Amino acid sequence: MEKLVVIDGNSIINRAFYGLPDLTITDGRHTNAVLGFLNILIKLISEEQPDYLAVAFDVKHPTFRHEMFPEYKGTRKGMPEELREQVPLLKQMLAAMKILTIECPGFEADDILGALSAKGKKDGKQVTLVSGDRDLLQLSSEEVLVRIPKTKRTGTEIEDYTPQKVFETFGVLPHQIVDLKGLMGDASDNIPGVPGVGEKTAAKILAKFPSVEEAIAHAQEVEPKKARESLIEHADLALLSKTLATIKTDWEPDFSYEAAKLGNVFTDEAYMLCKELEFKTLLSKYFSPDQGKKEIGNGFAGEPSRITSGEELSRLLEQLMKESHVGFSFTGREMVLAGAEGGYLVSEKLLAEKGRGAAAELRVRGSAEESSDSCLGAGAILHQLCSVGVSISAFDLKRFAGLTVRGDQKQYLDTALAAYLLNPLKNSYTYEDIARDYLGMVVPSPADFAGEAEPKQLSLFEEETEEKEKEKNGAEKVAYYEAMTAVLSAPVLLELLSADGERELYQTIELPLVFTLFEMEQTGMEVNQACLTEQSRLLSEGIEELTKKIYHMAGEEFNINSPKQLGVILFEKLKLPYGKKTKTGYSTSADILEKLRSEDPIVEAILEYRQLAKLKSTYADGLSVFIRPDGRIHSKFNQMITATGRLSSTDPNLQNIPVRMELGRQIRKAFVPKKGCCFVDADYSQIELRILAHLSGDETLIAAYRKEADIHRLTASQVLHIPYEEVTPAQRSSAKAVNFGIIYGISSFGLGQDLNISRKEAEDYINRYFESYPKIKKYLDGLVEQAKNLGYVTTMFGRRRPVPEISSSNFMQRSFGERIAMNSPVQGTAADIMKIAMNRVEERLYRENLGARVVLQVHDELLVETPLPKVEQVKKILREEMAAAAQLSVPLEVSVSVGNDWYETK
Repeated sequence: MEKLVVIDGNSIINRAFYGLPDLTITDGRHTNAVLGFLNILIKLISEEQPDYLAVAFDVKHPTFRHEMFPEYKGTRKGMPEELREQVPLLKQMLAAMKILTIECPGFEADDILGALSAKGKKDGKQVTLVSGDRDLLQLSSEEVLVRIPKTKRTGTEIEDYTPQKVFETFGVLPHQIVDLKGLMGDASDNIPGVPGVGEKTAAKILAKFPSVEEAIAHAQEVEPKKARESLIEHADLALLSKTLATIKTDWEPDFSYEAAKLGNVFTDEAYMLCKELEFKTLLSKYFSPDQGKKEIGNGFAGEPSRITSGEELSRLLEQLMKESHVGFSFTGREMVLAGAEGGYLVSEKLLAEKGRGAAAELRVRGSAEESSDSCLGAGAILHQLCSVGVSISAFDLKRFAGLTVRGDQKQYLDTALAAYLLNPLKNSYTYEDIARDYLGMVVPSPADFAGEAEPKQLSLFEEETEEKEKEKNGAEKVAYYEAMTAVLSAPVLLELLSADGERELYQTIELPLVFTLFEMEQTGMEVNQACLTEQSRLLSEGIEELTKKIYHMAGEEFNINSPKQLGVILFEKLKLPYGKKTKTGYSTSADILEKLRSEDPIVEAILEYRQLAKLKSTYADGLSVFIRPDGRIHSKFNQMITATGRLSSTDPNLQNIPVRMELGRQIRKAFVPKKGCCFVDADYSQIELRILAHLSGDETLIAAYRKEADIHRLTASQVLHIPYEEVTPAQRSSAKAVNFGIIYGISSFGLGQDLNISRKEAEDYINRYFESYPKIKKYLDGLVEQAKNLGYVTTMFGRRRPVPEISSSNFMQRSFGERIAMNSPVQGTAADIMKIAMNRVEERLYRENLGARVVLQVHDELLVETPLPKVEQVKKILREEMAAAAQLSVPLEVSVSVGNDWYETK
């Protein structure tokens, strides 16, 4: 049998919208509902393999049901604007996929599904109806399967409803669903039903009297009494409700099998639209590598020319040295460490004249000065270009920062970094994104070259073989488009940065930091493997002791790592409150356990057990896999991850080693300086509070910092109206929580939880805080207004943080946006200041040739591996450069310490 699948478009896009987190693309359009719908659609096509497919939509037009009952669906809230804007976008995507859409004024999408299911049955087709609306269950039959998807963050689940499944779930047969609705009503559609009759009572009535009409005819026999009386009094409502709930199947919408015939939905048009909407996962999963390669844009298609001799390379360099700007990329992704060879040099002039780039042999030897008779080293080529004033654009500059000459670094441009500053909310910054967003070009992505292996070694001067050509193919193409996009987009990006007021931030802070971070990554930190092993042993002992303790408290042994078993112990055996049962058992998440902390000592032990287990697996054991042959861990420092500008550390994350627990701090003992060196650690003191004082201009806070007063003690004194000298440690601790909480836009609810006080008490504390520091309140309110008016807030150095959440129709999202608006300028300014300090410290250490190197940055802390004879000089440099990184109305205080391992510095 041929198969017809009909989808309720409005219902499924609505499910998708609420099932996925909010997503926006570069131009601000919301896309989560479209993406969720497409995921469901593709899953359905894969599972159903339909011959015919149609998607039905409602029309904003009264239906026959509104004529019968004007209040029909009258209680429904309007569609959120974030969803409304996605409906035409979905229809555009369906048209691009050559999928039939149907709309009929006066009828709902349900009725279209009903009519087509009847037509399909009549024509001998197998029919599948897809909707999130359970009204469709009335259409379930041997020939018609009703499928109801559930969109979740973890994927899409689809429930199948056969007549048997309908009966098992609701206690009625499919055709009785309308009778069920007639009796119980439907609040979502404002179908009244019989007052006082719920789903269970309605099902019981229908078990005895199989329709509304029969129930009314035998109303005197209906039980219970309340339902009987209500049915007798409101029989007219029951009949009306049944009619309203009945899907109309006896009509013919504008439909033909020819129009609904399903072909290849992964069309060129759909590919281009997926590119535009930044649906990278869909592109990589479902579109073949051949799709879109012919759509390069702006005429820059075809293969680049290739340099095959040193003589040709010399002529190319001579030509490029007359230009102001070139683009550059390597064929190897990790070229400096892996020793890959080959690269591309591209200029706008070459592209304009030839419509193609130029491939040049750029050997990687790790030195800018090395060369050979056959060709120059890559670094030497780049240095030659810089020496005559040519600027060099690259995508993700840090990948080959080691090839640059220090004096040339100011002539480099990083297009990925520029794109990050222009829109710091994206998850990634790829060359194909930059081409699309800033050049209006569609270029192939690395996924389009899937299967074309990256080369381990290239040599364009060696004799070409078929195998070598195949090996180079994929990486060469990626590198060519990286270089082409870099040279074309750099002027556009720089102009936009200037317009946004971020050009100076880009050129004086972020670009120099690329080279600073490269040096840190190359240097790495030495690790004492024996120390890690010992920490692992100590943690194992601690975990074993806690396990015995927890078993004793529980009165039995169980798997502490199993949420299901733990939930049974806590909420069934020990009868603790806050038990929240899910499909898989009780929730034992961190927030639930925190609530239970004071209810039973076992909870404290479980929380400690989890901490120790994480310390052991992630750090004591986990760090070992990252130790390289040189005995050091070379963590990666990410410059383009956080929206506020703070750096992050990955592979491994050294910024997140716990320090609140002593056993966590002990992990730091494993990080040691190389022989003949020690660690010098410098830390900003309360930098964010100092920035808040400066940006708000609050005289009280500024004066306190200038007098070097204890800020937390002062806050307690001001807020509680008690003498400074009489503030207790507990009062100071509460004030500290408020001081730092204010920076992060803490709510009265959050502060109440932190201080274990009522929400009202917390609200009073916050109000008194703002009375004590009135300019802080004015400043934070001003930031929220700025975000509402402009859509972004800025740091002291001009870094923009867009705040799209602040205009959301969702209260929680809007509140989150307000917190972001209040926090980002302070946190972002602190990040900017630290970056300035890092650049200055690194430059001065190099200039004074001290043999010291910055090896780690953790939020407000810098760690420098220092030769023992140079300790005092390095301490002096850290104090001077960090304190002078910004001119504030309050001093930047820097504390410096020395240790034989990282632990000792604190």
